[in-house]
Amino acid sequence: SFALSKLNTLVDVFWPEISDSVSKIEMLHEDRNFPQSKLAALVASKVYYHLGAYDESLFFALHADELFDIDDSAEYVETIVCKCIDRYIKNRVAQIDEEVTELDERDEQIRAKLEGVINRMFERCFEHRQFKHAVGIAIDMRRLDILERCVQLTSNKDELLNYSYRLTVQVVQNRKFRQQLLQTLVRLYRQLQQPDFVSMSQCLILLDDPPHTAEILERLVSRSEDEALTAFQIAFDLYENASQQFMQRVHTALAASPLARRPAGDDAAAAPAAAAPSASEADADADVDTAAAARSRCRAEEMMTTDSSEVDEAAKERFARLLTILSGEKVIQLHLQFLIRNNRADARYLDRLRESVRNSITHSATVTANGFMHAGTTSDQFLRDNLEWLGRATNWAKFAATASLGCIHRGHETESLRLMAAYLPRNSAGTTAYSEGGGLYALGLIHANHGSAVTDYLLQQLSGATAEPVRHGACLGLGLAAMGTARQDVYEAIKLSLYQDDAIVGEAAGLAMGLVMLGSSSSAAVKDMVSYAKETQHDKIIRGLAVGVALTMYGRLEEADLLAQSLLEDKDPILRWSGVYTVAMAYCGSGSNSAVRRLLHYAVTDTSDDVRRAAVLSIGFVLFKSPEQVPDLVSLLAESFNPHVRYGAAMALGIACAGTALKEAINILDPMTQDAVHFVRQGALIALGMVLIQQNGVNSPKAGEFRELCLKVVADKHEDVMAKHGAILGLGIVDAGGRNVTISLQTRTGQSNMAAAVGVLVFQQFWYWYPLTHFLCLAFTPTSLIGLNKALEMPQVQFRSNAKPSTFDYPPPLVTQVEKKKEKVETAVLSITAKQKRKEQEKKKTAAATAHQPGGSTTAAAATATSASGPAAAPVPSIPEGKETPAGSETSSATTAAAAPAAAASTETSTKEPAPASKSQGTLTDKPATVSTGTSTDKPGPEPNFSLLSNPCRVMRAQQRLVTLEGGRYQPVKSVTIGGIIMLRDRRPDEKESLVPTVKAHGPTSANSKEDDLPEPPPPEPFQWSDDML
Repeated sequence: SFALSKLNTLVDVFWPEISDSVSKIEMLHEDRNFPQSKLAALVASKVYYHLGAYDESLFFALHADELFDIDDSAEYVETIVCKCIDRYIKNRVAQIDEEVTELDERDEQIRAKLEGVINRMFERCFEHRQFKHAVGIAIDMRRLDILERCVQLTSNKDELLNYSYRLTVQVVQNRKFRQQLLQTLVRLYRQLQQPDFVSMSQCLILLDDPPHTAEILERLVSRSEDEALTAFQIAFDLYENASQQFMQRVHTALAASPLARRPAGDDAAAAPAAAAPSASEADADADVDTAAAARSRCRAEEMMTTDSSEVDEAAKERFARLLTILSGEKVIQLHLQFLIRNNRADARYLDRLRESVRNSITHSATVTANGFMHAGTTSDQFLRDNLEWLGRATNWAKFAATASLGCIHRGHETESLRLMAAYLPRNSAGTTAYSEGGGLYALGLIHANHGSAVTDYLLQQLSGATAEPVRHGACLGLGLAAMGTARQDVYEAIKLSLYQDDAIVGEAAGLAMGLVMLGSSSSAAVKDMVSYAKETQHDKIIRGLAVGVALTMYGRLEEADLLAQSLLEDKDPILRWSGVYTVAMAYCGSGSNSAVRRLLHYAVTDTSDDVRRAAVLSIGFVLFKSPEQVPDLVSLLAESFNPHVRYGAAMALGIACAGTALKEAINILDPMTQDAVHFVRQGALIALGMVLIQQNGVNSPKAGEFRELCLKVVADKHEDVMAKHGAILGLGIVDAGGRNVTISLQTRTGQSNMAAAVGVLVFQQFWYWYPLTHFLCLAFTPTSLIGLNKALEMPQVQFRSNAKPSTFDYPPPLVTQVEKKKEKVETAVLSITAKQKRKEQEKKKTAAATAHQPGGSTTAAAATATSASGPAAAPVPSIPEGKETPAGSETSSATTAAAAPAAAASTETSTKEPAPASKSQGTLTDKPATVSTGTSTDKPGPEPNFSLLSNPCRVMRAQQRLVTLEGGRYQPVKSVTIGGIIMLRDRRPDEKESLVPTVKAHGPTSANSKEDDLPEPPPPEPFQWSDDML
């Protein structure tokens, strides 16, 4: 015992000598009768630690029991504790996730001792009140009991629960355990004294639990006006984060509420048609809907029996407002108002592009860029002003040009059929099949992810269409409108179009099938698509089905592993390409290391360039929640010898770092714009547009340089058309949505943005089919901050941005360079010639004066006579070099004046009020105009450190944390630093509110929409007529 005690104190220094006898120390540990066997285990553990045998060191440390002091700060203890945690996590994951139940005796002993050490570690965390550390480790270890205990012991339960929710969304990658963890969080949220219904609703979205969500909303609305604001805020968050199918099921659950039973004379808009699901959806969700209806009936009976006055007209009115939010009508209307009101799109860029394009590819790209620049603003003025130029589009270019109207009017759903009436199929002649197909596609873009109002119309058009472009557009529009609904009737109609084995129609049908079944992981749908992809001979159909399969497995995590592996092992490169995208969609935003390793493996080993390009590109989808990791990961791939890999690396940076202006990403993409391969330059320019979207020259100096680079590439006659195509699209992306939107694949609450992920994935398929470029508008997210009162109206309030105005200001408009006209060069006159002419003139004047006055005359009299004779006898005035003197100008007459006071007066006049330069003057008055502005003497004051933004306002992602609400009248329901739509609680409801007036959307009301917006001129003043007026 004494020897072991001494060795324990000396082992850190003399471990090489002790290691020779470590077997004897092990024998002492294994001797059951030896009283210091635990001390022998501790000494052996330290020896093995210094030898680098960490597994053996951990084994003996566990058998040392209480002698292994986890509170010690020695390096040995910290290392073994980390190894202990890793081993425990590995065992727990294997036991729970892989359902390993049988363990041998030795492993069982180790597991028990590991758990003892872990429990001691947790007790230490509780003692030091390090609850966040304990929660993080407990989630990794699948220890929900520790999570609950942490919440019970902490004094700040709300903060710890929100921290746990963020870890659940961002860290947990196992779908089964995530569901268990979310259920635990919901239960803990309910146990709070003041339950956090907003956070609870986010958990219910991920749990796919519409009945409980509807129950929370109904209770809040029925209680009071103040709690109804919380319900409205939850409803806005639901629409931003939940799928279309989830929202419809919430409507179904609320349908049985007594608040929904409105009298016959009430406004029918309180229960919009969008709330009622189709018969096929009711069949698909029969069990859930039945349970929801039963719960609502129980709630209705409770409300009726407890207090009949609870269900009053005010509650019904609040319920009606709630339904307008859940239907999406209010959200779309508010975003539309924000984009129209704050539109700062610079048409000068489009004019420069229009003047530079020379072929159909760049022409179509310019039309698409216009759609991006004005996405959601309803401003189609550029197309109206250039109808003749737009008419150059033919065939599929006309299809894409018509579809671009869907980007421009996206969200303008109430007038969508009227706006697109001129392009939709009809019996009368006048439109081509390409325009009609593009019109149906545009209709789907307008109603994307919110298309219950037009789904039946598009179904009818698909069933009655015969022309190939019309069927193609109908399939795309139908997939967009019914996105994520899993409607069986829509799926069957599209599948019927697929089975006609038409290459162009089949490609759209395969893609639309995946859009309808988005995230459903339907085994029947996957089987249909994969089996037909293996049967057909059309590559276009296979590619459409490949993307459709990937969309079906969106967000399913490990559930998609078997399907992805089977596709990745297929001989067909297009199906392997589908397997890569399946991994990207299944693990979208998860940050899964296993998914990244699999993608990197196929990025460097597959024989198909398409598969390798898609594999590198897909890394951006998996890691977009941690964009700072992507530049380091793809930096070597960006220098690959394979141009397809370089293109994929550029797009991965664009997807993951979109809207961040990350310097590391820009430093990689900037040299790629000079790549030797044209399509690599194309990808780099598009990716830079995505990274620099909404940036100005202050917060990102590269933004201004990028715009100039794009214009230079497009204007260069020797540049390849692919690079020009990328430059035009990049220019449209960087100023998208009137410079009021960003590309964000995650919502403000940290969840994956399903519509944005779909839009970016399908946008990447422009490599094969240009009309799919328009899908990118699904990823455009308004960077808005909109405050609403209890009536869902915008009050006039101001938000304070604690940053200099120039930091987040709009980029300056493009400066148009005025073309300098060639001026007439003045004939050079030698000085000796001018001197000789002056002498001759003086002689003639002297001779004339002598002839009139023979007796002689004074010089003053001659001078007076000369001055009075007019400018014809005056000397030629001096003209600045390179300038031309206009005949009869005021400048000439003023210069020829002989009297000094007159000349001074003329100079003063020209300095204070310079005459406007005529066309022939050129820059003659530039110098006086510069003097009159006073810019050289008046210095601007220092820029303020803050700015006041009026509701609704643009707040960029980096600006959100700097924003506060001004004034003391309104209090936000949730923090304004999150952005988006914020409900405001009125502290002075008795005072009158000033509301923000609504603005009208642009549309085809007349040929001259600008003139119609001007006020009518006033009538003329009263007057008396006379014949002299003739």
